[in-house]
Amino acid sequence: MRNRRAALTAIAGAASLALTLSACGQSGEGGSEEKPGSTKGATIGISMPTKSSERWIADGKNVVKDLQAKGYKTKLVYGEDEPDQQVSQIENMITQGVKALIIAAIDNKSLNNVLQQAKDANIPVISYDRLILGTKDVDYYASFDNEKVGELQGSYIVEKLGLKDGSKKGPFNLELFAGSNDDNNTRYFFGGAMKVLQPYIDKKQLVIKSGQKELTQVTTLRWDGATAQRRMDDILTGKYTSGRVDAVLSPYDGISIGIISALKSDGYGTASKPLPVITGQDAEVASVKSIKSGQQTQTVFKDIRKLAQVATNMVDSALNKKKVEVNDEKTYDNGTKVVPAYLLQPVSVDKSNWQKELVDSGFYKAGDLN
Repeated sequence: MRNRRAALTAIAGAASLALTLSACGQSGEGGSEEKPGSTKGATIGISMPTKSSERWIADGKNVVKDLQAKGYKTKLVYGEDEPDQQVSQIENMITQGVKALIIAAIDNKSLNNVLQQAKDANIPVISYDRLILGTKDVDYYASFDNEKVGELQGSYIVEKLGLKDGSKKGPFNLELFAGSNDDNNTRYFFGGAMKVLQPYIDKKQLVIKSGQKELTQVTTLRWDGATAQRRMDDILTGKYTSGRVDAVLSPYDGISIGIISALKSDGYGTASKPLPVITGQDAEVASVKSIKSGQQTQTVFKDIRKLAQVATNMVDSALNKKKVEVNDEKTYDNGTKVVPAYLLQPVSVDKSNWQKELVDSGFYKAGDLN
């Protein structure tokens, strides 16, 4: 009897140990236990384009912080502007068992096959700031009102040249730059700007001496500042042996910095030959400093802290079978479906309001911009 009782005690002890080990195996980071069917402690995959832009580094950090605050684990990767690398990274995250994906695409048409894998694994996909095209396997889109970004840039040029209030008639020389041809946002930015600028071009109050007016002629692959600098160099050499550039539509701060370098090499930036009106986007530190010093004229500020919150809320709602909040279900057709979107509003920033919008709001510390 004693031997039988001892055997039963040993079996009970082994079962208890097995249950303890099993419970430990289900614990997430920090020891939080993930219950079957629960999303608590689930890992969310985050795929960002590149670390070469401070904007995407900040996006990645913000998304990680907000997801972890809601009890999720995170896996953040950067594709370094290589579409194949991004695809491979996403495939690996799917294999590793992430429960949702937040993706800012490098090439908006290269992800179809890997997103099919995500769909097959019941993984919701949030398209982050850049709409993924040509697939039904993207669930939601978190971004800003991208056409409004372009409208702000175009309106700023018109206002600063004195065309809006009729105080000046021109003609003024304008050159156009656009973003990467594989980023869907490019056409929205450019379209919004041209909606404002085209009437003045038609009236010959704005003249494009390079003749490069179509979107296909003015894109900048990967939003690369050095590529923009080379193109601006060519325009100045070929078309501005006489006359001056009065304004440049630039869609992004990194491109603006490249344009300014080309202009300064051509003698702009002096009292006798001041820099033209130059727009931008993203309120990157280098460009805000440039605005403060009187070089770049304007940027469009998009509060990416709010964008990270939107994407995080979308993931949390989707995983917990709650209604996902969107405010646009008509605009963003990716060629296969209209993707439900939540759009935030951008803000034009220049020398007059950078303190209020960027420092007083807590986005930057004053010391960051000195």
